Amino acid sequence: MSPSWANVYRLGVKELWGLRRDPVMLLLVVFLFTVSVYTSATAVPEILNKAPIAIVDEDRSPLSERIAGAFYPPQFLTTHATSLSGIDAGLDSGEYTFALVIPPGFQRDVLAGRAPAVQLNVDATRMSQAFSGSGYAQQIVLGEVNEFVARERGTARAPVELELRARFNPTLNPSWFGSVMSIINNVTMLSILLTGAALIREREHGTIEHLLAMPVTPTEIMLSKVWSMGLVVLVAATLSLLFVVQGLIHVRIEGSVALFVGVAALNLFATTSMGIFMATMTRSMPQFAMLLILVLLPLQMLSGASTPRESMPVFVQDIMLAAPTTHFVAAAQAILYRGAGVAFVWPQMLWLAAIGSVFFAFSLRRFSRTIGQMA
Repeated sequence: MSPSWANVYRLGVKELWGLRRDPVMLLLVVFLFTVSVYTSATAVPEILNKAPIAIVDEDRSPLSERIAGAFYPPQFLTTHATSLSGIDAGLDSGEYTFALVIPPGFQRDVLAGRAPAVQLNVDATRMSQAFSGSGYAQQIVLGEVNEFVARERGTARAPVELELRARFNPTLNPSWFGSVMSIINNVTMLSILLTGAALIREREHGTIEHLLAMPVTPTEIMLSKVWSMGLVVLVAATLSLLFVVQGLIHVRIEGSVALFVGVAALNLFATTSMGIFMATMTRSMPQFAMLLILVLLPLQMLSGASTPRESMPVFVQDIMLAAPTTHFVAAAQAILYRGAGVAFVWPQMLWLAAIGSVFFAFSLRRFSRTIGQMA
């Protein structure tokens, strides 16, 4: 029997009204697509950003001044000139993360080929800055010294010059990656959470029995939850992409937002069905939350959102072909980063449609059996 689309629409509107009366879930939707997206773009711990550094220049030479001037934002804060006695106090108080000491006669020893030592003091309690900042400081000092010596001694030019061209992110800005991938991951997480919570909420409030007494079918009930909760996630993701990613963070989106929305809708068809299936296997919201963690972590970590799939074992790549997030991440990255069109992402769209159909069929069978037992 084909479903009555009028019933599907009315039941979906009922789900939207139920979500409207749940302030905690509404706050979660707003948080995930605003604050979470912004912090994912601007607070990436692996990237050195505004690290405070103090420089003790005991040489006062052109080379030492050149080195001091090479530490500038956004990697480092404006450098501080201090004395040797002030280094320990600055590190103890947390005023500096790094303290670079350039000894007297540094330029003279460099030009004489005596390889003088430069001391870099690091506050190792700031793990992320300490690890990446030490490498940055070493590259900066060696680079400035090499260029200075090459200019003074007229060293011959290297026979090969490597010209770097960064595609799709010319400035290598980490916020371009973090913000978009946060939206992609939140679409999956929130769609599973909203549909599962909607079913559990009806079971806890006893309204599922009222639905069973109405002339509606399990297919209509499930379709109503899929389209209503999927619509909420789709609207929130689109607004976040337009106003937070493009408007607030100023990330350049290369491709069609409308095409991304279409691909996201196919992914939501699968993930909302997955949320209903998981809700039928649990008795309460805490149980559902624990199951969500077990399912969501592999879906996001092994989908290619954080690590390229090519770096994973082959059997993991093969297994993850059955996950909708694998194809959604590939298509979304191609559209938003590289400006791909339908001609390039249609295989992922077919995969999402097929996986969604299978997930929906399994979820419907489980859902029908569950509410049949309740009846």
